[in-house]
Order: sequence, then structure tokens, then C-alpha cells
Amino acid sequence: MTARQGYDAELDEERGYVKALYARLDARRARVKGEHDAALKEHGGTAVERDVAVRGLAREVRRLDVADSGLCFGRLDDVEGAASYIGRLGLFEDGDGHEPVLLDWRAPAARAFYTATAASPEGMRRRRQFHARGRELTGFTDEALGGTEGVSGGDAALLAAVNAPRGAGMRDIVATIQAEQDRIIRVDHPGVLVIEGGPGTGKTVVALHRVAYLLYTQRERMERQGVLVVGPNPAFLAHIGRVLPSLGESDVVFMTTGDLVPGLAVTAEEAEPGVAVTKGSLGALEVLAAAVADRQRVPEVPLPVELGGVTVRLDAAVAEWARQEARDSGRPHNEAREVFREVVTWALSERAVGKAGHAWLDRSDRALWERLRADMLKELLDDDAFMAELDALWPVLTPERVLAELYGSAERLRAAGADPAWLRAAGDAWTVSDVPLLDELVDLLGQDPAQKRAAERAAAQARREEAEYAAGVLEIMGVDRRDDLMDDEDHLLAQDLVHAEGLATRFEEVDTRDLAERAAADREWTYRHVVVDEAQELSAMEWRVLMRRCPLKSFTVVGDLAQRRSAAGAASWESVLEPYAPGRWLYRSLTVNYRTPAEIMAVAGALLGEFAPGVRPPESVRACGVRPWARQVTAAELPGAVEAFVRAEAGREGTCVVIGPPDVPGAVPPSRTKGLEYDAVLVVAPERILADGPRGAAELYVALTRATQRLGVLHLDALPAPLRGLEAVTA
Repeated sequence: MTARQGYDAELDEERGYVKALYARLDARRARVKGEHDAALKEHGGTAVERDVAVRGLAREVRRLDVADSGLCFGRLDDVEGAASYIGRLGLFEDGDGHEPVLLDWRAPAARAFYTATAASPEGMRRRRQFHARGRELTGFTDEALGGTEGVSGGDAALLAAVNAPRGAGMRDIVATIQAEQDRIIRVDHPGVLVIEGGPGTGKTVVALHRVAYLLYTQRERMERQGVLVVGPNPAFLAHIGRVLPSLGESDVVFMTTGDLVPGLAVTAEEAEPGVAVTKGSLGALEVLAAAVADRQRVPEVPLPVELGGVTVRLDAAVAEWARQEARDSGRPHNEAREVFREVVTWALSERAVGKAGHAWLDRSDRALWERLRADMLKELLDDDAFMAELDALWPVLTPERVLAELYGSAERLRAAGADPAWLRAAGDAWTVSDVPLLDELVDLLGQDPAQKRAAERAAAQARREEAEYAAGVLEIMGVDRRDDLMDDEDHLLAQDLVHAEGLATRFEEVDTRDLAERAAADREWTYRHVVVDEAQELSAMEWRVLMRRCPLKSFTVVGDLAQRRSAAGAASWESVLEPYAPGRWLYRSLTVNYRTPAEIMAVAGALLGEFAPGVRPPESVRACGVRPWARQVTAAELPGAVEAFVRAEAGREGTCVVIGPPDVPGAVPPSRTKGLEYDAVLVVAPERILADGPRGAAELYVALTRATQRLGVLHLDALPAPLRGLEAVTA
């Protein structure tokens, strides 16, 4: 038999095995979908029990549905001759043995598929990687481990993946995870894991695969609370959004820092970097506290109050006493308002009783005194004008009102000790820097107790109405059957089996939203794990918000300090993390660039050496054979040159982008491309991007490292010195 015949015979065997795996998957999917449909129709048990069952089955259906794409992508043979097949999920033999016929890539037994090498085979003889189109195997590549025979296919599979044209979003790397990446994905650490790496090192996709791994190893705990993934902008989240679903994981919430307050989706940034710095610093906490305290006033002149036929005055002394009592209560502003009101009304009613009855009332008769004071108190609380005065001294506040009125008033800014540059005409024209301040104010203000009590009363009334309706249903059921069954003493009626309250709970409206939808809408939701991408850009106030969202401080932090563009961002990981997770954070780095070809990285590395000389650029795993180029154009020639680039790339497979300053038609600013990748990139006016100081250098570095195949530069003025390694071309 020739080598080709032997290969074809083995391929046929592998096709048969994979076909059987798909048959097993289809059977399991049909069974779970049937159970899910039955659970939807079930009326037994409580609403909560039915909800848990339906949600669990729905999650399993989603996991099984995504496995159609690349269900089995490899095989691992050990030195004893045993073979293990590796795939997106685990499948097992029927019966009691539960022997795996397909190993989940996250299982401990599958780890050698990613980490075994010829030098360190880990008891393995061969790694086989499958190539497929849909459900059909088209071929395989073998890599010998611990010996010299066979074909080395590991690098071939990796290079095929990184050289493939980019599509609409990030793809999972489950079939081509490298050993360096696998070690980070499987890190067993309960605190914060920092993954730092330069452009193209795969830090984002490694972090997402780590989430999938944690969901596999801690599924019950993780699924109860879910995972939050925070990215720099909506385009980035759209780019990475399908990675976890492709791995069968859906209990994940994707947000930017502008989305952290439910109901808001803020994308605007501060026009002045200095404003972002002051809003992002922890000094903003003192400003917010002062801004709230400034709304807790005492009357400038005594306020006359008619009470029980006499006039008493709410003066500064009484109001100051009440204000101090309210502040000393430690309650948030809106909740402390009740303390303020109680002290004021007590003091005024005491004064009114004393003034009205001073000629005849014996203060030692406390019972009579208290009855009179109670009457006075009721009169006070029914006095709309007085209550309006009280509301003006200690108003019910919302975060939006406090911040908008602070920004709109130079006087309020001075009173709060805020940066005068915070002043703006439209106070509620929110920026991303405002979101953590709004979130902080939620806790500083608290909920209005009156609104809370009203909501509780409404909920209680709804429960009573449901129970009354159920009682009516039971009564009708009993009347309909009673006449027919009067002589049958052993027959049970509906009332004998269930009471009205129990029947009502069976038909309670079930929240049909999945975990991600419920978590995203609930500001009080706490997550089991949080992933923060482009973490070097987050301000101290943004970190404070995220740490509140995860009390266990279980984080995967992804970033590159060399790419920091925000003046409010992290200067070091230690300064950010040590205050929240002292001694509970680990640092890991990625050093291999899988995205950026060596030709392009050489240019970007020269720029990095200029603005961050102590940072070593990642080493590119490949070259593309295409030199990046630069061309000088005039302002009049620029639109035509950009159009020519776009037209040329439209005829090629893959994606392209034009990156440049905001006033260049059709260009995307560098900040909007962070974390993204394109087959071809045209950078326009790099000299203008670079002119924006340290932030400009970081932005140009980002722009230069987005390309996976081709990079071009159009410059209007002299080419910046670090870019002179580009090949000069003419039209």
C-alpha cells in the first residue's frame, strides 16, 4: 500500500468516527430539546423550580447547537497506543461506563494536546489535527512527539489560522491554542490574573478561553452569577462577541465602561484630557460627597410655621441639629432624609405644644403632652406648604440630578471643591468619565424610603389579588363537582390538594430573560468573574465600580501598559490592583505576536523604542512577504489616494480599514480600532496622530499594529523619524 493509499484509508476511518460523534450529538440534542419543550409546558412545582429547570435546559440546548462547527478537531495518541479525540465538548458512551468518546478541550486529559512537544512529549506519541468543512473531514496533519518520524503539523495548523483572511469578528482558537497560551488559560488562581502582551499576542482571545475554562471547572457557581466582560468600545465588543458563544458559553454580559449604569449607553469622551484625569481620580469621591452635602441645607432666615393655632419657627439651630443627626446616622442621603424630617417635626411639635399650652399644661403629664404632640405632628405632616419647605432643605435626589446640576453651576462646583473645568452648558451631556460618578452617587444617595414602601405595598397588593383570584378558581371547581360527589366520602376535591396561595404561585409570571439580560439590567447584580480588556485605560473610579460588581475579586485583567492612551489610566498594575486584592494578583505575559507580520512589527517596534524604550516588542511568529509602504501626498491628493486604497482592497478577500485623525473623511480614529484586526490597514497623517504627545505615540502604535497582511501610510508632512523604515512609493 502506498503512503497516499494509507493516508486515504486512515482518513476514511476518521471520517467514520467523526460521523458517529455527530450522530451521538444529534441524539443528545434531540433528547435535551424534548426535555426543554416539556419543561416549558410543565405546571407542577413552584414558578422558581420551573424557571431553574427551563433555564438549565435552554443553556444545554445552546451548548449543543454550537458544536456543529468543528465538533472534533484533533486526536492524541499516547505511547501505549490509546487514542483520545479532542473537541468542543465532551461526549460519552451509552450505558453505565461513561467512557469518553470525545474529550472536552478543557478537560485535564486534553491538556497534552496543547502542551506536548517533541522535547517534552508528556507520554504522548502523536498529535493529529483535523481539517474540516462543516461536518465533513477534509484531511488531517500529524505531528510526531518524542521522536523524529512523521510530519510536524503544529506550526502548519497555526500558520494556516493566522494567515487566513479576517472575517466579521474574532474567531476562537480552541483548535490551535499554543502552550504559552494554554498555561495562562488553565491558571488555578482565585484572585486577579493579569495577562499583559503586546499587539497580536492573543491576550484577548486567551482571556475569553480562560472564561470558558472557568465555566467548565466551576460551572455551578459561575452560572449562578455569570461573567462580566468589559471592553473599550462597542465595536470591540461586537468583534469578540461570538467567541464565547462559539465555545458554548452564553451566561456572559458584555459591556463598555459607558454601560455600567443600567439605562445608559455612553460613548462620548471628554474633550479635555485633564477633565478625564480629575473625574477619574479617587479625589472625585470627596467632590461627590461634598456635592451631596451641599444639597442638605439649613434656612437662611427662620421659617414661620402655623401649628395648633400658634406660630413656631424652623430656625437654623433646629435645622442644623436635624442635619447633623441625619448625617451621623450613616444612612445614604435619601434614607437619612427621614431622620432629618423626624428631628425637625419633633422639635417643632414640641415647641408648638409648649407654646399653645404654656398657661395650663403640666409638662409632667407626659401622656397628655404626647397626645397633643401627636396631633401637632399629624397637622405638620398634612401641611403641604411645610413639607415643600422641608423638601427644599433636604430634597430627594437622583444621581443624574446631582451631577447635572453640579456641572451646570460654577457656584456648586466651587462649593464641592470640584475642578472648574467640569463646568458645561448641558449638565446631562454624559461622557464615559461621568458613568462611574453616577454609579458612586447611587450608593451615596440610596433609595427614597417612601418610594420603596410604595413599591412594597403595590407588590403585596398584587399578591393578595392573585391569591383572591386563585381562591375563586378553587371555589368554582368545588361547586362544579360537589353535587356529583356528595355521596363519595373518599373523593378529593381541588381544595383538598392545594390552597389558594399555592395555586397562585404556580401561575406567577416567570422572568423569561436569560441570565445575561437580567444581570445587565440590575445595578446590584454581582458577578462571579470579571474580564477587563484594554485595562490600562481604566481610571481609578472605573476600577472602583468594577470591584463593587465582583465582591470575590475574581478577575482576568488584559492589557498592555505601552498602549495606554488615557491620561487617567493605569501607571502600573500594582497601583491599580494591590488596594483591592492585596497579595491576591498574579502577572503573566504573552511574548509571541500571532497577528502582526515581522515586516510590519519592525516599523511598529521602532516607534515603540522611541516612546517606551524599556518595553520589548513581541516577536512575530511569521513574515508575510509584503513590505509596508509610505507615500507623501498633498491635501488635494489625499481623498483620491484613500479611495484608491479602498477600491484596491475591495477586490481582495478579507477586511480593510482607514485609520487617521477625526477630520479625515472615511477614517476611523485609532482609539476605535483597539483590539481589532484587519487584513489591510491604511494609516493617514501619522505625523498628526503623533503630534498629540504621549497619547499620540500610543495611538499611532495601535494604528500600525492592526494589520495582519498589508500596511500602507499616507503622510502630508515629513514622515516621522520612527517610520522611515517604510518603503517609499510614488503614485
